[in-house]
Amino acid sequence: MRVFVTGATGFVGSFIVSQLIGAGHDVVGLTRTDAGAEALARVGAKVLRGDVNDPETLRAGAEEADGVIHTAFDHDPSNQKQHSENDRKVIAALGAVLIGTERMLVITSGTGLVQPAAGQPAQEADRHATSAVVPRAASEEAADALTERGGNVIVMRLPQVHDRRRQGRIRWHIQIARERGRVAYIGEGRNRVPATHVCDVARLYRLALENGEAGSRYHAVAEEGIPLREIAEAIGAGLGLPVESITAEEAPDYYGWLAPLAGQDLPASGALTRQQLSWNPAGPDLLTDLREADYDAM
Repeated sequence: MRVFVTGATGFVGSFIVSQLIGAGHDVVGLTRTDAGAEALARVGAKVLRGDVNDPETLRAGAEEADGVIHTAFDHDPSNQKQHSENDRKVIAALGAVLIGTERMLVITSGTGLVQPAAGQPAQEADRHATSAVVPRAASEEAADALTERGGNVIVMRLPQVHDRRRQGRIRWHIQIARERGRVAYIGEGRNRVPATHVCDVARLYRLALENGEAGSRYHAVAEEGIPLREIAEAIGAGLGLPVESITAEEAPDYYGWLAPLAGQDLPASGALTRQQLSWNPAGPDLLTDLREADYDAM
């Protein structure tokens, strides 16, 4: 299968490219830079030079593909609304090429957008928030719009994706701890985040593209929920910093823009995904990667 991948040189995207090539697929990766083009060529991928926000570039990549995996997203927290609306346009542009064909588009979202039943982890069948409430939900709204028009779209919801170099949103906790000279969690620190090793996530994208059902939402979740206190303790040990509890009132001063997320309990389940796609995560867990990370290199 010829697969067009956006975000092909990013953290998750680069692992997906290698996973696809290892499974015998022909991969075309999108990149803007010479360094990105060199990295793709080294692993055996073809290169499409251009910007993910350019509709003509997206059309060129999608028209020649048997399937598309879209992982590119600007995670700069200072302007999430604009970045999310840009992603809505990217998904619409890719879908416009694929509608009316049997070709699949796999887009990327997050388990944190889900509105679960009270006291329950987020499930694959749970609806997402609206973009008026959570800007990032624009991506899932774009997927909904394509599905209503007959497009073959799969939504991949990601938790904290990690290895020993990167840990999703947890990297911001590490950065803040360095700046503050201490590692904090709110209250008893029982609120949780889900997580999965990046190699397992890459394999799930491949399985979804090869065997997934159009219109499905899959959860790339290996660990349903790791308490923030345990995460803080692992970071504290890695950085050699004290770890302490703070109150919810103190959270804005410590966390800054991250404060609204830092106290949320966001467990998520991937049980249905495992069953439907025969996906069995095998990578190290988040706490292991945090304990064994090279903090000097991060």
